Amino acid sequence: MADLMIRQSALAQLGLDGRARPERGEAGVALAEKPFRAIVNLRGNPEDAAVLAAVEGALGLALPLAPNTTATQGKTTAFWLGPDEWWIVTAEPAADHAARLRTTLAGLHAAVTEVGESRSCIEVSGPRARDLLAKACPLDLHPRVFAPGACAQSQLAKTSGLLHQTSEEPAYDLYVLRSFAEYLWHWLEDAGQEYGVAVVRRG
Repeated sequence: MADLMIRQSALAQLGLDGRARPERGEAGVALAEKPFRAIVNLRGNPEDAAVLAAVEGALGLALPLAPNTTATQGKTTAFWLGPDEWWIVTAEPAADHAARLRTTLAGLHAAVTEVGESRSCIEVSGPRARDLLAKACPLDLHPRVFAPGACAQSQLAKTSGLLHQTSEEPAYDLYVLRSFAEYLWHWLEDAGQEYGVAVVRRG
């Protein structure tokens, strides 16, 4: 008998689909799970032109080299995590960036590791999203210093993760270890009660 694996999101047990509505409405904050992101951790020398060219050839985007910035092409975003480390994140369900990168980078000094199954992504958006996240992390999220496209690793309600501002709305994607996703979701729902919280559906 063949072994079957049922793939579930980190928050499947919360029944979010049954609570979700199409729009935020009057709520100051909207929360949504963005399940099944494909995430590749890439390590390489940013001064190695061959590595940079190989990655750009494989992904169709140039790696961001400035701290805490991102580069996006279609549904794929590259996050700067450190001087020689990036995440490549995509919402394309059938994407296989890891295999493409391994092939392209063969023979070069670089490392490619798939980490998507260990992470969960929660979107926080709405006019009070910045206020809610100010309770959760020590970063200065003022638009003068943290604008759309910015990313940073930080503490998020006593866990750690990656914060990415995706739009002016403002909207943010929070990436945390899968085992902390339910804790963080409950923390955000509880801390956001004073603003009104809506659960919305995202692809």
